Amino acid sequence: LSSLVKDEVIERRDALLDALYKNVPSGLGSKGKMARLSSSEMDAMLERGAEWACENDYGEKNDLKHLEEGGRMPADASLVSTTAKKRGSTQLGSLGSGNHFLELQYVEEIYDERIARSFGIYEGQVAIMVHTGSRGCGHQVCSDYLRVMDKATKKYHIVIPDRELTCAPVQSTEGQSYIKAMGCAANFAWANRQMITHWCRESFQDTYGDEELDILYDVAHNIAKLEEHGKKHYYVHRKGATRALWKGRKELPSCYRDIGQPVILPGSMGTASYVLCGTERSALTFGSTAHGAGRLLSRSKATKSYRGETIRDELAKRNISIRAASMKTVAEEAPGAYKDIDSVADVSDALGIGKKVARLRPLGVVKG
Repeated sequence: LSSLVKDEVIERRDALLDALYKNVPSGLGSKGKMARLSSSEMDAMLERGAEWACENDYGEKNDLKHLEEGGRMPADASLVSTTAKKRGSTQLGSLGSGNHFLELQYVEEIYDERIARSFGIYEGQVAIMVHTGSRGCGHQVCSDYLRVMDKATKKYHIVIPDRELTCAPVQSTEGQSYIKAMGCAANFAWANRQMITHWCRESFQDTYGDEELDILYDVAHNIAKLEEHGKKHYYVHRKGATRALWKGRKELPSCYRDIGQPVILPGSMGTASYVLCGTERSALTFGSTAHGAGRLLSRSKATKSYRGETIRDELAKRNISIRAASMKTVAEEAPGAYKDIDSVADVSDALGIGKKVARLRPLGVVKG
C-alpha cells in the first residue's frame, strides 16, 4: 500500500511501470537479479524464508508481521533435491510467467469503512499486488515427492480412486519428509515475494521520490498446513484457495487479531481485484475462501481465441498499460479466459467466508 492516490501517480505511470519491469525479472525461465546463491546461502534461505531476505537487506523490520507465518515455515533443506535447489538458485527474486503478475492498482470502492480503515486502505489509494511463488524450486519439490508418494501409496497399501491422489500417512517418514520439503518451497516463495517487494519500493522511490510502501498481507494459496479447527488439529490443504482467518485467531498479528485476516482476491488481467476479510463463518470452510477468478479456458484454447496484441490494445483503451515478456502470455491470460471476479467476490461475501472490504482497479500490469 502506498500513500499516493491515483491522480498523483497517473502522470508518471509509464515511467513507474518501466522501472518495475526493469527491476523485477519476469517471463518464462526468468532469472533473479542477484548472483547465484552458494549452497549454504540456498539452504539458509530455504529454511528461513522472508526472515533471511530481510536480514539480507531486502525488507524492513515490520514486514514480517504482515506475512502469513511471519514468512517462515518449519523446513529442512537437506530434504530438497539438488535439482530443485539448482533450479531455484538463479530464479530467486523473479516473477516468472503464466498467471503470475505484478499489478499497479488503485482503490475504486470501499465496502466496509471500519475494516478498510483498520487495514490502512482508503478510496483512490494506489497499491501494488504481486502474485508469484516458489518458481522452479517448488515445481521440482512437487515432482520429486510425487515419485516418493507413489511408492508410499503402494508400501502402505493405500487404495486411491485416482493416481493424482497419491499420498502417504502424515507421521510416516515419507509424509514428514514431504512436509519439511514443502516448507522449504513455501519459504522460497516468501523470500521471493519479499525481494520483489523491495524492488517495488525502489521503483516507487526512483519515480516519485521518498515514497514508502507498506505490506498489507502476504498469504499462500498452494499449501498444506497443520491448523487447529474446532479444538482439533488438521492438515488443511489449500490448492488454489487462500487462508481467511477470523478475528481472535492466534495466528494473526496483533494489528489484525481484533478485525480478521486480510484476504487477497486477484482478478484476471485488466479486471478488478478485491481485498476481503476473514469472518467467523469461514470456520465452516476451515478458514478458507477462493484465491481468484479461476479459468474458463485452458491456455491453449485462450491462445486460439485471443491475440496478445489485441488484448494489449483493448487494455490501453481502458487506460491500463501493460509490460510483458511475451504476447503469447498476454493471450493466455486474456480476461475472457477467466470467470467473473465480481461474481466470485459476491459469492464469498454472501456466504460469509470472506467479507468484501475494497475493490481495486488496475492502472498497469507487468506480466511474465
